[in-house]
Order: sequence, then structure tokens, then C-alpha cells
Amino acid sequence: MSFFNEITIWITFRISAVFIVGLPIVLLIWSIKEKNKVIQKLLSNYWRISILFFISLILFVGKVSFSLLVLNISIILMTICIWFWSDINAELNEYKISHSLTFTTKIWRWAITFIAIAFLLQGINNLSCLETINSEECISWIEPSKNLYLIINKSFRFLFGANFSEPVAKFLSLFSLLIYSLGLLQWMIIRFPKTGRNSDFSNYGDN
Repeated sequence: MSFFNEITIWITFRISAVFIVGLPIVLLIWSIKEKNKVIQKLLSNYWRISILFFISLILFVGKVSFSLLVLNISIILMTICIWFWSDINAELNEYKISHSLTFTTKIWRWAITFIAIAFLLQGINNLSCLETINSEECISWIEPSKNLYLIINKSFRFLFGANFSEPVAKFLSLFSLLIYSLGLLQWMIIRFPKTGRNSDFSNYGDN
């Protein structure tokens, strides 16, 4: 793997940390303070879908061969999620550019879209890593998950008095992936035919 490719992977992961995790947290707190239901609902849906992104990082820790494939799928689903809901799109278009919360949300949606494109291009550039992440040329994809491993390992050791080993990471990530897949399948079969692209954000938080 070329040095340039390694650098772009490193940069993409760090930028994604800001826009996939950091900014959505800020927007969620901001929307709650502003009592903006449309953005609260958008972010609620986003966080549900983005669970797969975090599962993919644990897959990397467990060195599961198809980790990169799951990572790319998670980014695609997250991008679809933030543009998918027709009522949310229509409502956001009603706000003027001077409305700082919705303007920042629009910028964030485009940032996620460009990050998704960057990950996809890098995935295409490293097709062999989509099949197995454990080869020498794919080590740059595993490196970003090491910081996450250190955090989880410290927490795991504090709570359970044991290390968060690679086999444990592999088991938990694969089990989580199974549960996530079943939940997504249930939504596609049962809920989506009833609601379509309507998020029903106006009733969010009323129950």
C-alpha cells in the first residue's frame, strides 16, 4: 500500500470522527435546546443506523476478514438515512439560510456524503481488503481501530477485571452484527411498507 494511500485513509478516519460522531452530538444537543423536532428525528434515525459503523470498528479490532466491507456498507446506509425522509427534506428546505441550526445540519449532511464517497473510492482502491482485512497491505485500515481498542480495553478491564481480547471482540461484533441485521430486516419488511419515506417527525417525542 502506497504512502499516499495510507495518509488518505488516516485523514479520512479522523475527519469522519468529527462528522460521524462529534458534530451529530453537538447538533442533537442543539436541536433539543431549540426544541426542533425535525432535526431531533433526523438525528434519532441517524444514530440508529450509525450503530453499524461502530460495530464495524469492533470487527476491525477482532480482525474479522470482511470488516472493511461492513464499514463501507455502514457509511452507505448512514448517507441514505440522512437524505431518505421526504418530510424531513421538505421541512429543512423551508428554513432560510440564516437559521444556523438547520444550515449547520445541511452542511453536515453534505459532509457525510463526501466522506462516504471518500471511503468508497478508497475501498475500490483496496479491493483485496474488502475480502480480507488481515493481509499485510491492509494494515492501514486496522490502525485507526487501535485507539478504540485501548478505550474499550480499559473500560472492560475496569468493569469485568479482564482484557478485551481479539476473540471477545470478534464474538461481540459478530453477534451485534447479527442483531443489527435482523432489526434492519424487520424494519424493511414490516415498518417500511406502512410508513414509506415519511418519518412522522411532527409526533416525535410526544409519546
